[in-house]
Amino acid sequence: MGKLSVMLGNWQLENPVIPASGTFGWGYEFAEWFDINILGSISLKGTTLKPCAGNPTPRIAECRNGILNSIGLQNPGVDAVISNEIPQLRKKFNKKIIANIAGTNLEEYVQVATLFDTVDVVALLEINVSCPNVKRSGMTFGTSPESVSNICHNIKNAVKKPVYMKLSPNVTNIVEIAKAAETAGADGLVLVNTFSGMAIDPATGKPVISTKLGGFSGPAIKPIALRIVYQVYEHVKIPIIGSGGIVCADDVIEFISAGATAVQIGAQNLVDPFVCPNIVKKLPQKMDQYKIKSLSEIIGRSHL
Repeated sequence: MGKLSVMLGNWQLENPVIPASGTFGWGYEFAEWFDINILGSISLKGTTLKPCAGNPTPRIAECRNGILNSIGLQNPGVDAVISNEIPQLRKKFNKKIIANIAGTNLEEYVQVATLFDTVDVVALLEINVSCPNVKRSGMTFGTSPESVSNICHNIKNAVKKPVYMKLSPNVTNIVEIAKAAETAGADGLVLVNTFSGMAIDPATGKPVISTKLGGFSGPAIKPIALRIVYQVYEHVKIPIIGSGGIVCADDVIEFISAGATAVQIGAQNLVDPFVCPNIVKKLPQKMDQYKIKSLSEIIGRSHL
């Protein structure tokens, strides 16, 4: 293994840097700007059973130190993703990828997971039970240990690929939910999705985005996301992919020190499309500066 390599279960990544679902298109769009093979992997846009138009506009609002979004899982449906989007990505990207799965009910989650389970290039299934922007789905399934356990258990019984549960921070006790996912058979966790927030136009007094509330992400959430990774790591034995406010190589080292094995970079892709390759290039320099021989050796070192 190289100094940047990490292991998510049996899957070896050349480096831990993964663009987060919903912030990197279908991946191939960025190949116009840089060689996307520099990335550890790519998490696809959230995918549902049927095509989804997403929420009405406006659905994006810039905020201080972050961004508010209410896209609503716009996607062409799982069949189109498998037949069109993934083949286009494969022309530009030669590594395994992550399928991000959403649904409006348990049966849809299982159906989408089962379809992605047949796709060779998909390394793991990221189950999005944490989207705050879709009615009757997403965060509805992620707000209690019982519901997370139920959906995880049913998907695990239906698929062979590793299942990672992407959890919501908008709960009272995320540690209990993480433990429930692990007990139900989850192979890993993704921590965390966006925080529920809103923006109001001071001139009109009206909410800026159409759904009123949306998901807040960006540099402002990093300390909270880092704390959650740290807390959950102390209570589970499965790998964690950390996410939330990462903008530089130092942030990546912090998340890995807190207990993450890999990281996902989200909102910053919308600000700086070169953030991921720049972090990959900068990591070895930072590791030398801090006398870190390999990233795999510092996973969870903050707990020692």
